[in-house]
Amino acid sequence: MPELPEVEVSRMGIKPHATDQVVTKLEVRQPKLRWPVPDTLFDIEGQTIRAVKRRAKYLILETDIGYALVHLGMSGSLRVLPQATAPDKHDHVDLHLSNGKVIRYNDPRRFGAWLWQEKGGDHPALEKLGPEPLTDGFTGEYLFDKAKGKRTAIKQFIMDNAVVVGVGNIYANESLFTSRIHPKRPAGQLSLEEANTLVADIKDVLTTAIKQGGTTLKDFTQADGKPGYFAQELLVYGKQGKPCPVCGTELESVKIGQRNTVFCPECQK
Repeated sequence: MPELPEVEVSRMGIKPHATDQVVTKLEVRQPKLRWPVPDTLFDIEGQTIRAVKRRAKYLILETDIGYALVHLGMSGSLRVLPQATAPDKHDHVDLHLSNGKVIRYNDPRRFGAWLWQEKGGDHPALEKLGPEPLTDGFTGEYLFDKAKGKRTAIKQFIMDNAVVVGVGNIYANESLFTSRIHPKRPAGQLSLEEANTLVADIKDVLTTAIKQGGTTLKDFTQADGKPGYFAQELLVYGKQGKPCPVCGTELESVKIGQRNTVFCPECQK
């Protein structure tokens, strides 16, 4: 599943091709995605895309009358291609632009979404979201205050979009390892110092992933590219049974909130 860095790289990939371009046509081949594609989405035809933004794992295509909200779901990806490029299987949505290009959405599992919000309001999907992790609004003091009295495992806690958006399974594993915090530890037991360390490590891990993903930006203009996914240099995620990169102890795994969690029993006591 594309997580925040992958979605941010998708934003970076389509932004230079879409900004200030008029949407000449919206083509929906498969309207049955995670939610049905609303008829109101066709209001984007004839509108100029003023900005390409991101909120949590949603991409936002802003126009003067509202914005399209795009979620990549479990397997979705975006490409920027010449309009004459024939669609392949699972190419469900095309956004034709005045520069002769098309933003093409491919989603084999159809868990993604294309939605529309008129100007003057926030889409319900964006309500009740916590701060963006890479902004000044996400601090150690904020996390410490939010965690007070909470018995929830810290891994589940930082993956809660109401607490902070975009810290998915991969990056929760990595951040807790670099912070030396056991993933099952109750969130309310964190000290302010530990909260400061964890927030700093979350920011570092996400920033590094985005930089690594930047090497794949060229894929957004290739018909056979696979934007949204890229190779990453991970310390513990997916490496259970292998030696800890710090102390050499065998990495262990446990299910927390139905998600596989890898940790070092020595470094993360």
